[in-house]
Amino acid sequence: MLRLEKYSIGVGDRFARQAKAQLKACMLASEQGIDVVPVWNKSFREHGIVGSAPESVRKAADRAVSELGWKRSYYVDADHINLDNVMGFLTASDFFTIDVAAMIGQPHPPDAVDGFVRRHPELEGRLEFAGLAPVDSTRAGVALAAKKYFGAVVQAGRIYRLIESQRGEGSFITEVSMDETDAPQTPAELMVILAALADQRIPVQTIAPKFTGRFNKGVDFVGDPAMFEAEFRADVAVIAEAVKRYGLPDTLKLSVHSGSDKFSIYPAIQRTLTETGAGVHLKTAGTTWLEEIIGLAEAGGPGLALAKEVYAKAYKDRAALCEPYAAVIDIDPAQLPEPSVVAAWTAGQLTAALRHDQSCPEYNPHMRQLLHVGYKVAAKMGHNYLDLLAANEAVVGRNVTANLLDRHILRIYPRTKPST
Repeated sequence: MLRLEKYSIGVGDRFARQAKAQLKACMLASEQGIDVVPVWNKSFREHGIVGSAPESVRKAADRAVSELGWKRSYYVDADHINLDNVMGFLTASDFFTIDVAAMIGQPHPPDAVDGFVRRHPELEGRLEFAGLAPVDSTRAGVALAAKKYFGAVVQAGRIYRLIESQRGEGSFITEVSMDETDAPQTPAELMVILAALADQRIPVQTIAPKFTGRFNKGVDFVGDPAMFEAEFRADVAVIAEAVKRYGLPDTLKLSVHSGSDKFSIYPAIQRTLTETGAGVHLKTAGTTWLEEIIGLAEAGGPGLALAKEVYAKAYKDRAALCEPYAAVIDIDPAQLPEPSVVAAWTAGQLTAALRHDQSCPEYNPHMRQLLHVGYKVAAKMGHNYLDLLAANEAVVGRNVTANLLDRHILRIYPRTKPST
């Protein structure tokens, strides 16, 4: 079986131009004693907006690996796929994030749920997890959790078997996304989900549960970091028990979605990984696109002019741009400066507003979130945008690498070896 490494990071790249800069961050991390492998992720929706195909992600990743001489593993993630769109990813991807959120809570034959409950009497009573207080679980509670999640797990099984039939057993990494639901899963509920995944014979290696708080795009976590840490530790403990009990892959670990820029919870993640020895997969995406805009603004001249143009068009079309992301952004229109004001800004003013430095008085999270979802504007610019990226590759790449390394990797993953 293709085995995912202990530490991995999803590195989204809207326009498939920053693979080398992203990979360089992983290489620099290795020099500092942190071994983390990149997973280039891009969703069906993002391909549709940009006008790209899954093969473009594979080509960019392969080229970066070849040119930089990366000797470790790397992957290309078909991010948030379902039965309707998975076929287009089968050739280019070797990591599949199976998104079954739409099936959570959907009706399923009662006899199937009853059969699951009968097969798993161990899910009732007092559940013991290393490092956690015992959890009391009733038969009614198991049935309720099974009723809520069983349809989603069965759907994940269908999608997994379709991928397996086309690619072959053991040739890809499987992630199951359960994060888009109304409330965080309790330890008992997560155990039910993992038991059901095992029954479906899905060799799941990462699972994305729901956590308390808001994971808005491109900005910090909104919520109680202590509560997040308690949930994260509980999920780690449940996974460890499920691996032993159900024969799931020993590489199974948590996946944190919309993980970019969630600075206030990174210490909790790093602490938990250090103390438990668990692994983690953290997904980032639009952060790289934002660093492209910041890099262009920093370059000045035509780059700065284009960055201002992107903002002006995003401001004008903000209602349409924000609508698909309404659940994961919080933008106060009153905090968005008029484009005519931004047009007079220096490079320093624009980069200060957009760069995620919360100690900077000029930092504007509302502008940052708008531009995070505004990559469609740049996509419509076509070569005008891409040519400026190429012309300013050095400054853009420096921002991409520093963001991924300094603000993310070094804050999240424990060191596993001496620095070189």
